[in-house]
Amino acid sequence: MRTLSSNRLLVVTFSVFLLASLCSPREVRMRSEESVQSHDLETRVAIDRFNEAFGRHDADALAAFLTEDTVFEDTSPAPDGRRVTGKAAVVDFWRGWFARNADARFEAEDVIVSGDRATVLWVYRKMRDGKPWHLRGVDIFTVRDGKVAAKLAYVKG
Repeated sequence: MRTLSSNRLLVVTFSVFLLASLCSPREVRMRSEESVQSHDLETRVAIDRFNEAFGRHDADALAAFLTEDTVFEDTSPAPDGRRVTGKAAVVDFWRGWFARNADARFEAEDVIVSGDRATVLWVYRKMRDGKPWHLRGVDIFTVRDGKVAAKLAYVKG
């Protein structure tokens, strides 16, 4: 009987050791970091694709990068801006905006990604009264399933 108990103890001890080695904190942390990096990469790709289409003033291409329930918050009118909801309404907004601002350019200065969120610091440039003009701002994006679910815009000054 004693030998059987020792064998059981040995089997239990080995099993615990095996499970612990399969699920070590380091490995769990590494798997978690890989998952975060993968999610960050998906968000970054979505933002880059959106910004590229935006830079071309291509409202139809933007539509492919928006969720059906997407939300856009414009910087104007002051003080709180305007909220546009739904893919069709957001694409229509940008189509009109591109037509009215054909010379406008947004330059991303920095893109900071964390999970499904991205913050893009930008400079908006255009001609105003025949002179170069610019405005600095930031967009806060939420990405879901590889598409932009929200773009909230804020400006300096």
